[in-house]
Amino acid sequence: MPSKPSIPSEPSGPSKPSGLVAISRALARRAGGLRFGPPTAFVYNPLVYARASHEAYLTRYGEPGAGTPRGRVLLLGMNPGPFGMAQTGVPFGDVAMVRDFLGVSAPVGRPPREHPARPVRGFECPRGEVSGTRLWGWARERFGTPQAFFQRFFVINYCPLVFMEARGQNRTPDKLPATEQAPLFAACDRALVEMAAVLAPALVVGVGAFAATRAELALGPSGVPVASILHPSPANPRANTGWAPIIEGQLRALGMAL
Repeated sequence: MPSKPSIPSEPSGPSKPSGLVAISRALARRAGGLRFGPPTAFVYNPLVYARASHEAYLTRYGEPGAGTPRGRVLLLGMNPGPFGMAQTGVPFGDVAMVRDFLGVSAPVGRPPREHPARPVRGFECPRGEVSGTRLWGWARERFGTPQAFFQRFFVINYCPLVFMEARGQNRTPDKLPATEQAPLFAACDRALVEMAAVLAPALVVGVGAFAATRAELALGPSGVPVASILHPSPANPRANTGWAPIIEGQLRALGMAL
């Protein structure tokens, strides 16, 4: 049977959200309405079950005017990892980094269908996410505080969904068949364009080639410049030789003074 994530309800009246939160909820609804067939067996939508922590991250560090400027560099990841954003609702969301460095913590629910080997335990998850440890660890070492980092950068993911095969293997969006990619990428492109309109980034940097390619396709007509840096995944051999020095060199080559 095709796997389909849940669709959140949308508030109305005076409590209706705006800005990044409204864009996130619309993306959750659009992506949550899609179906994915084998070998995808499970789909998690953390914008729904981890909404509280995800929106706390957006409102605290994302919305311009709340101590953060427009015109920052937007770091764009691919999609949530099973032990990162899938647990915390925050991009590259290693539990310890999100809780202790970013200061974000909230109750996290559960997806309607869970793989028994990949349960969502929220901030009680005992496993770390290497990509998140590297990215947020670099932010902490280089900038000292979240506030200093977010004056220069903001981090989001292109796709909000986690895909898993029957045996629990992670399945990335670039591996989906074209018939499934088309509606998913249309929803993700729309959300990225809308977020860029709110954030007015000076530069979008794909964390990995996939995110950079999608950003170029979605944002090309707007004229927002797009570049890429090395992904921090441990599956990337270069990242295991010292990710932070490599991406600092890449950022400096883009004209950024760190």
